[in-house]
Amino acid sequence: MFYAFVVTGAWLLWHLGFRIQVIGKENLPKDGRGFVLASNHISAIDPVFIVIARYWGKRMLIMAKDELFHINPLLSWMFRNVGVFGVERGKGDTKVVEQAIEKVKKGQGMLIFPEGTRSKTGELGKVKSGAFVVASQAGVEMIPCRIIYQHGTMKLFSRVRVCFGKPIPAEHLDLGEQKSAAKLRAAKQELLEAWEALYDQHHF
Repeated sequence: MFYAFVVTGAWLLWHLGFRIQVIGKENLPKDGRGFVLASNHISAIDPVFIVIARYWGKRMLIMAKDELFHINPLLSWMFRNVGVFGVERGKGDTKVVEQAIEKVKKGQGMLIFPEGTRSKTGELGKVKSGAFVVASQAGVEMIPCRIIYQHGTMKLFSRVRVCFGKPIPAEHLDLGEQKSAAKLRAAKQELLEAWEALYDQHHF
């Protein structure tokens, strides 16, 4: 109930402050399968735009930096209740990630920002491996997501497009038991190409 209330309230609030357009929503799984939603990252409110764009369905897991949970106890409580979980960057927080992977296997979606940090210019950054490891171990497909701001970066009352691309099949993301570096490079390249195609097709 809390999740439904927050998402509905955010939908109303953010549509007043931004003109949000959703493209490719039909590419999101609707049959209860787990998935990894991999988005570029420009603004701190990107996760809000993505959740609003998806709007309804089983609550997604949202991977975030652990520092967010040390700002304020009330904020930490809210984050946990809307599906956010924290991972300590650079420390291989394997237990938390393994628990999340099990939930994805059982049919939850997980939102990850593979660049690991926000882009100050709107340009794509270096893609890290975490999203691909999760998708590989969970055996699920990856949905490319490109957030496009009218002015390149987030500005109040500007237009925003949230674009969902065609799923990258699970077999393209299977890194094998040895986590093949060649397969990982190919998977990263496929995501980057999907992001570029979404921008080429839908930029302002």
